Amino acid sequence: MKMIQEFKTFAMKGNVVDMAVGIIIGAAFGKIVSSLVNDVIMPPIGLLVGGIDFGNLSFTLKAATEAAPAVIIKYGVFINTIIDFVIVAWAIFMVIKGMNSLKKKQEEAPAAPPAPKEDIVLLTEIRNLLKK
Repeated sequence: MKMIQEFKTFAMKGNVVDMAVGIIIGAAFGKIVSSLVNDVIMPPIGLLVGGIDFGNLSFTLKAATEAAPAVIIKYGVFINTIIDFVIVAWAIFMVIKGMNSLKKKQEEAPAAPPAPKEDIVLLTEIRNLLKK
């Protein structure tokens, strides 16, 4: 029973929950970027370089036979994956850069002056009363 309690404590920590949310959003973001690359970016690039579909670029090492499938190196898919990575890395870089600049602005903001000591406050009140 103690192990279940320890697991519950671990799973409910803020960092673990934040990490889980980040992983889920990251996976969804990865799918969006893959679609962006495969369906939006690569078709015009393929058109510019002569109507090539990068997803179909491959090099056949061994042709298919009745007994075995073909051995193919799909370098076009690899190119798409590299472009996916670059876009995701750029997006993460921009998010981190934005977070760092916000953090830097918060650090640079002037802190509120410290509250005066009790005796200073008391003396100020006495002075104000004497002025009246």
